This record gives sequence, C-alpha cells and structure tokens, in this order.
Amino acid sequence: MLIDMRQLHGIYIVCGKTDLRRGIDGLANVVTHQFELDPYNKALYLFCGTRKDRFKALYWDGDGFILLYKRIEDGRIQ
Repeated sequence: MLIDMRQLHGIYIVCGKTDLRRGIDGLANVVTHQFELDPYNKALYLFCGTRKDRFKALYWDGDGFILLYKRIEDGRIQ
C-alpha cells in the first residue's frame, strides 16, 4: 500500500463539491486557505466532486505529495 495507515495524523473528508480538475497544488491550496489546515502534516484529505462516482485524495508522505484518484465503475456511492 502506498500510505501507511499507522502513520496518518488524521483523515479529513472535505464536505461539499470540489473541482476535481485541480491538481496537487490546487487541492493543497484548498486545504490551506479554505480549511486553515497544513497539507504537510501527514494527514489524508479526501475530496469529492459534482459526480458521486469520482474522488481524489491528497497525502504528504514526507518527501512529496501523493494524489490518488478513484472512479467507481458500477454506479455511485450513496
């Protein structure tokens, strides 16, 4: 697994719709300015967009960001 769950300092679910066209810098900017959190604190930030079948996650692993993207193929999460 890419992320060691034992080392996470928290999991934050960003409520509302986020523009998933944003990349690492854009999502880190959302974390910093909208929520006044530090994107470098080894926490996992989860974002969802307008559609309910696509999600992104942002994580700082100590030497760089990891950006994960998930698209649910068969339907959506309720």
